[in-house]
This record gives sequence, C-alpha cells and structure tokens, in this order.
Amino acid sequence: MPAAAPGPAAVTASGWGWRHAGRSAWALRDVSLRIEPGERVLLLGASGSGKSTFLKGLAGVLGGDEEGDRAGELTIDGMPPAASRGRAGLVLQDPDAQVILARVGDDVAFGCENLGVPRAEIWPRVRDALDRVGLDVALDRSTSALSGGQKQRLALAGVIAMRPGLVLLDEPTANLDPGGVAEVRAAVAALVGAGETTLVVVEHRVEVWLPLVDRVIVLGEGGVVADGSPDAVLGARGTELAAHGVWVPGIPPALPSPPAHAPAEILVRARGLAVERVRAQPVAAGIELDVRAGSALAITGPNGAGKSTLGLTLAGLLPPASGVLEATPALAGGVGAQPIRWRSRDLLTRIGTVFQDPEHQLLARSVREELAVGPAALGLPATETAARVDELLSRLRLAHLADANPFTLSGGEKRRLTVAAMLATRPRMLVLDEPTFGQDARTWGELVALLAELRDAGSAVVAVTHDLDVAAALHAERFALGVS
Repeated sequence: MPAAAPGPAAVTASGWGWRHAGRSAWALRDVSLRIEPGERVLLLGASGSGKSTFLKGLAGVLGGDEEGDRAGELTIDGMPPAASRGRAGLVLQDPDAQVILARVGDDVAFGCENLGVPRAEIWPRVRDALDRVGLDVALDRSTSALSGGQKQRLALAGVIAMRPGLVLLDEPTANLDPGGVAEVRAAVAALVGAGETTLVVVEHRVEVWLPLVDRVIVLGEGGVVADGSPDAVLGARGTELAAHGVWVPGIPPALPSPPAHAPAEILVRARGLAVERVRAQPVAAGIELDVRAGSALAITGPNGAGKSTLGLTLAGLLPPASGVLEATPALAGGVGAQPIRWRSRDLLTRIGTVFQDPEHQLLARSVREELAVGPAALGLPATETAARVDELLSRLRLAHLADANPFTLSGGEKRRLTVAAMLATRPRMLVLDEPTFGQDARTWGELVALLAELRDAGSAVVAVTHDLDVAAALHAERFALGVS
C-alpha cells in the first residue's frame, strides 16, 4: 500500500448516501460537496440528519455491503476512504468505543504503530499529543480508570499522534468540563493553525468552534441544505435553521416554566458519603445532600471528580464506599432503606437510571420493543404498555424509528430512546448522566420540557451534567463535586 500523502486532504462527495442494513430509510442521501485541503468545516444539522454517518463514511468505518447500502461516490484525495489508510482520523461521539488498550500511552501509540511509524518517533508523538489535549496522567495509567471526559481527550490524542491529513471530530467536547472544552479546542486550533490538516467537526456547541472554522455545512433532507461562511449560513438563514433544530447562537431553544410547587419530601439522603468504582479507591467523599420529590438536582464539576460514580451510587447501582446513603419510606415503600440491596424489579418504579453511554442499556431488537421492556417487566397490561410506548415515541420524535434497530440510531436518538425507556416505568426518581448529549436545539428543548413535567408531577430529577443550561432550565439545585 502506498504511503499516505503529506499535508491536508481534500474531500469530494457526489450524490453520496448510506442506508443501514435492515432500515428502509436512508441515514442520508444525495450529499454533494467539495472540501478543499486545509478548510475548517463545521458540520451541522438536526438530530438524525446523518452527520455522524458522513464522518464515519469519510473515516472508512461504515463497513461493507453486509453493513448497509451506499449510493454515489465519496473520496479523500480522489481515493475511496477505505483505501486512504492514515489520511483520516476520527474521534467518535462515544469515547469508550475508541479505547483499545489497557494503558494510556499504549492506547495513544496504537494508531501510529498500525501506520508503521518508527518506534523512536512514536513516543515523542504520544507525549506531545497528550500535552496538546491537556490529559495530564501517567503513560501507564489504566484507561479503564479514566472518566468519560478524559477518555474523550485520550481519543483525540490518539488521532493527533497519527498526524492525519483529515481530522474528523464528532462532538469532541460533549462530555468535557469547561476547562476541558478550552483545552481540546486549543489543541485542535494548534493543529489546523499550523496548516497540517483539513478539519470537519460536528458539534452542538456551535459558539465554541465558530472562531476556528471558515465554513459551515448543514445537512438535512435532500443532502446539503446550506453551505457557506458562518455569517452567510448562521446569520442570513439562522431563524430558518433554528426552526429545524440547528443550534444557532443568539436563538435559544424554548424553556419550560419554573417549578409549579416547592420541593416536597426527601426521597434519598446522603450523609458523609464516599463513592468509588474500584474497591478502596474513593473518588469523592464527604458528600452531604438530599434528593427531594418535585425537584431537580444537578451534579456538576470537572472531569474525573466522581459525578457519574455519585449518580450510579444514588441510583442504587454502586455500593457506597463509606458513609450513609438511605432511601426514606416515601421512596422505599417497604423494601428497605438501602437502594443497593433492592431487586431490579424494586428499582423499576422507584429509581430509573440513564447511563452516560446509551449503548450500555439497549436490550431489544427495535425501538418499540426497547420502550416496552420496563412496562413488561412490571407486568402491565398490553394496552397500558402500548399507550405508554406510543406517547413516548411521539413526545421524543422517535415514532418514525419505532421498528428500527436501536443500535442503528444516531447518538442523539439513542439518548432520547434511553430517557424514554426509563420514563416508561414512571419512576419516582430519575438519575440521568448527560441527559442532553447529542441533542439538536429542538429536541433539547423538548427533552428538558419532559423532565420539567416529571419534576412538576412530583418525581425527583437528578442530572449529572456539564450542560449548565440544563440546570438553569430545570431550576435545579446544584451540587458541585471537585470544586474548592
């Protein structure tokens, strides 16, 4: 195989499209565009418009004919992406999907080793890449010990170390704290500022990337629906695009009304609580908080502070490292005060959990079946199950995907599906890890409105999030970890 050409890459799409195997609808179709070497492109579109599919197509990882159907032509420097080994580097929405090896240094070096980079050159590249993304951990640090946000930086470091001509970023800052967002953007700015690469970034935090990009492309039904400079696209057509779900600076999504009632009784109480994932290695301690019915609680803080671990502990899925965590009779209802000791059936109507990674909780063969898993486990009548499922399909814009395989959905659609699956059992308390990840402006507003309704109906909503707009929209009390 010939060596990859140096310098930034060119991208051409001519009537290109992709349909996942088993799906009747195309993920995207009739995409025609040309990206010149060195251009910096922000790729936008509503949730489910095919942005991630386009990036995977450019990275050559969509698979063969058994994985789906393709139409048209997509090339990098005139060659099919699968034949352009090393020219494109992709950072996926899900950082767990890109962690390959057990140690940080080895993981960053993996791509270089596969490209045949001389050994003497690999480790300086690894250290440089980790410095660029601000991941200050030892090279022998276990990748399994990293937080979701740290894994996101690790994935970007692995791409930077490869020095590709085309960098593809799929929501690279979605799971990062504000400091991490700034570091990752600075790392990308240094990379493209040196003229080393062409950039295509998919991101809902539009304002983060606008100073860096020189072109905005919007995907929608029928392929490319807008293409031009940021001012020409977001300025001249901002109102139109926002109405279709595109995040446009200065045009915020609709927000729910303030809480209708004051918080009610305590459902879960933590006193002197320490939390851990690895035995005898607490990541946060001295936690004092109450989760109240009819209220929202936002757990915030930097990456690695233990936010997700605290959320899983509150949800009864991890045992406390020490201290007190107990459910009051208002929530426990006679099954005991320790949620970690409850059976899964006891949890169903008491505490629902939405994991940071949607794929960790997908179980069924279709979206409709996924939403019916919880109600079926409760033994609800078929008519009641169907009514709940149909309502959620409609409310969260998933009705057109009812028969689709959940694993073929976009990241934002998977997130809405996992939230809906938990709501189907109508739990008294709902713990969500990054609930608005991957949402366009329209579905963000609709999802937040649904959580506000749940709060106003007397349930407790606990959101582990870097999205402080969610906390503000839900009028949530904030509990910050890792902040002195």
